[in-house]
Amino acid sequence: MKSYKIFLISVCVCGCAGTPHVPTDYEYTPISTNSFDIAVWQKKNDTSSPVHIYIEGDGHAFNGRGMPTADPSPKSTFLRDLAFSDVSPNVVYMARPCQFIMSPQCEQTYWTDGRFNRAVIDSMASAIKQLAGQNPIILIGYSGGAMVSGLVIEQYPELNVKKWITVAGVLNHADWTEYFGDSSLSKSMNLEALPDVAQVHYAGTKDKIVPPELTNKWTVGKNMILVNEATHDDFGNLKLDFTY
Repeated sequence: MKSYKIFLISVCVCGCAGTPHVPTDYEYTPISTNSFDIAVWQKKNDTSSPVHIYIEGDGHAFNGRGMPTADPSPKSTFLRDLAFSDVSPNVVYMARPCQFIMSPQCEQTYWTDGRFNRAVIDSMASAIKQLAGQNPIILIGYSGGAMVSGLVIEQYPELNVKKWITVAGVLNHADWTEYFGDSSLSKSMNLEALPDVAQVHYAGTKDKIVPPELTNKWTVGKNMILVNEATHDDFGNLKLDFTY
């Protein structure tokens, strides 16, 4: 089905699903919100330092035939590995709704055409508030997680977000689906402009899922870093810039 082409491409990038292999200093602490329970692994060792919150991509939303899966938990370990390699004192790896935890409210729309739905954004914002407390926040969004994190910043300006970082990030899903000739994400919110916070956007020269020309279009006047030879889920030994 043509409308599922882009999603099929985006979930066939590799890896294996299931419970992540987690370093011993991280704790599994699922967060309950009004709509969803959110799977979270975190370490928090400093009551005043920024909390680095890594938001997962769209996961295994579609199968090899381009049909919605019953479990969107990510197969790729890219963002988990990136988060777990962060030596900062406060680090959180946050899954998206219905990844690793299938809440009663979970329906296929929340990992297909409604992946950036208001209920999704509200739940992620609620979880972020609970995780960060009074600490400053640095949000790191991967792939579709970039859209989620951007919408959270836009819709919840009261959050103490000091910096927004995206990696291979979708920053305007209407442009993204149009680029591939796919149907729009009709039940999703979109970013019409990037939030006014300190930010940096990493794009890979060989990324075929979120091509760098799209990132370049979306980030005019912002800080974009092009990573040579990087693909959608392989940025080599990527070192993120957390300064703000």
